[in-house]
Amino acid sequence: MTELNAAACEGTTLETAPTRYVEGGGIRFAYRRLGPSNGTPLVLLQHFSGNIDAWDPAVVNALAADRTVIVFDNAGVGRSTGQTPDNVAAMADDAVTFINLLGLSEVDLLGFSLGGFLAQLIAARHGRLVRKVILVGTAPQGGEEHLMAVLQEAFADKQAPDVRLPLFFTPSSVSQAAGQAFLKRAKARTEDRDTDSGSDVTNPQAKALITWCATPDPEHATLRAITQPALVVSGSNDTMLPAENAYAMFKVLSDAQLVLYPDSGHGALFQHHALFVSHVRTFLDA
Repeated sequence: MTELNAAACEGTTLETAPTRYVEGGGIRFAYRRLGPSNGTPLVLLQHFSGNIDAWDPAVVNALAADRTVIVFDNAGVGRSTGQTPDNVAAMADDAVTFINLLGLSEVDLLGFSLGGFLAQLIAARHGRLVRKVILVGTAPQGGEEHLMAVLQEAFADKQAPDVRLPLFFTPSSVSQAAGQAFLKRAKARTEDRDTDSGSDVTNPQAKALITWCATPDPEHATLRAITQPALVVSGSNDTMLPAENAYAMFKVLSDAQLVLYPDSGHGALFQHHALFVSHVRTFLDA
């Protein structure tokens, strides 16, 4: 990255940063890069159906205050070309291709939900590439998931102005208010917004997610292959990928810390964004 480009990234936000592109392996990846160029870059791996603008600016911008943060669309998602794979391994390979195309020799990973599946595989298979890994609202292979049932219930709720309110937040007034605030932040960018996902993305992603959780791994081979320090985060009432998954990963990982947030669902990192950023910073800087 040139000094000019690095300087341009400093002071930008998720809402204002230009969408950039890098191409290789037959895929043109869309991404945004924020923050100073010092330290180990933090690469964010997104949730089911999510794109760059589905991240919370309160999280991304705060993390980028003192480090490079990179958000991107994996193959077939948003403005990235290619076909969205229907398995986690291929998605992880595409993410590694993207990281390599940026010329990064070492990164930290933050994987949210489906992105946490990818983060586990990348950390397990590419030990020299990944320094530390943050697993948020996710599950190990063979873990517990209620994705389809919860999605169907949420989409059937015609009272909710946005499906993310019942999916990511608890029914409590405090959590729902936090959800409304999150939605306002996530919609702040009005120009050059990313492209929403359709069934060509959500169908293969759903298959990948369900297959990952339905495939037993009694020996916890993937988790045991992760030797990097890990921070495992979950909401207390995550109905999509329950918090039991976080505790299960914490027990098996060789060097892990566990954080559970109160009165929060799948979007605990957005509801408790200031606390989450503080925990991530402490973990990455240790």
